[in-house]
Amino acid sequence: MLHYAVVFLVVALIAAVLGFGGIAGAAAGIAKILFFVFLVLFVISLITGRRRV
Repeated sequence: MLHYAVVFLVVALIAAVLGFGGIAGAAAGIAKILFFVFLVLFVISLITGRRRV
């Protein structure tokens, strides 16, 4: 699950860079939402992953 969270975090970061940079102005709101959603999922994955080890 941690692998998927990292992959989606990278995708969200790329979307955020494109959205915040003005390249895709219409996607800026979606990129912000995706960034924070996957950032939260990534942190949750880190916390739950460390408990199992």
